[in-house]
Amino acid sequence: MVKADQISQQTLDRVQEQIGFYGKSPEVEELIQTIATVAPTDLSVLLTGESGTGKEIIAKAIHQLSHRNDNSIISVNCGAIPEGILESELFGHEKGSFTGAVGQKKGYFEAADKGTIFLDEIGEMPLNTQVKLLRVLETSEFMRVGGTTSHKVDVRIIAATNKDLDYAVQNNDFRRDLYYRLKAIKIEIPPLRKRRNDIPLLVKKFADSYTTTNNIPFKGFSPESIEVLRDYNWPGNVRELRNFVETAIILNKGDVVHSDYVRSALNMEKSTPAENLPVPLNKTPEQAERELIYRTLIALKLDLSEIKETLHALINGQVQMNEQPEYDNNWIGNTSSQEVKPQSLNAMERELIKDTLNKYEGNRRKTARALQISERTLYRKINEYGLS
Repeated sequence: MVKADQISQQTLDRVQEQIGFYGKSPEVEELIQTIATVAPTDLSVLLTGESGTGKEIIAKAIHQLSHRNDNSIISVNCGAIPEGILESELFGHEKGSFTGAVGQKKGYFEAADKGTIFLDEIGEMPLNTQVKLLRVLETSEFMRVGGTTSHKVDVRIIAATNKDLDYAVQNNDFRRDLYYRLKAIKIEIPPLRKRRNDIPLLVKKFADSYTTTNNIPFKGFSPESIEVLRDYNWPGNVRELRNFVETAIILNKGDVVHSDYVRSALNMEKSTPAENLPVPLNKTPEQAERELIYRTLIALKLDLSEIKETLHALINGQVQMNEQPEYDNNWIGNTSSQEVKPQSLNAMERELIKDTLNKYEGNRRKTARALQISERTLYRKINEYGLS
């Protein structure tokens, strides 16, 4: 990691303005230091962090500060492209290589030649495609689908994930050799709750940008409202904060945004013990997925007493699950003494996906977004549970 005194504060401020990633916290300053140092190289970079922390902004910043900035950066969401066509999208295909291939097509790697390719949600990439990506990293060569000729390409690869790739490697869901090639430089982007002191600055930047772009007069956020914003955990991170600021400006018609509005809009006044779901310590991805299921159940406004009883059964081992996470407090509260009928986690998950699909009238993109999973994961679950 780069030492904080290697780049001046003036340079840090200039880089932040240039790339649009703001903050005065030590975490952000260290992040900017690293970006400014690795950008001029051609090393592959792996960006990790929660959804909404700004991974794509960082990827574009690395490209913008590199010697490749006169050429394109191509962004590819590996989780949004169906598995059957991902390889063709990345590497192109030859005419007649599969049904529907009516002509030759160049892929994203050819389009990004001499530039940068940003592979978002790299953890969703299937293993057979990972093999071909590894070949590009090692030899700078690839073949189009259905082709027999190797093509040279000069591309810098930046990948990003909100998954634990170390765990995926251990479970043979991600190739170990590819993982080590991708993380020549690994940059972890901190969640907003770990840099709360940056919130006032971010609120001002977002408000100024939005009101200037849309020519909207705005009287600002009250000091009390800023303190409330600092107290909120921001599960959607910076993306959620930006959306909140822009919505608050519109709904308050340019008037001062007060703390009462902020509490109401963020549902902070209505928080109950039942909504404060468990925070697993040392979570595995499976445990984190369970927590996501619990949160979504509540978001869908299912019967709270039924949810309490089911969660109570989970904690007491009455429901089938592979591992039991540890919890940091007695979050469940008082539950009914009524007997709980055990059901498997798979059954709960199936019903959740089915209900959400019905809610969005079969729209899989909206369903995946509501469940906070990739479309590929949703397709796999739909097939697994026979919901197609």
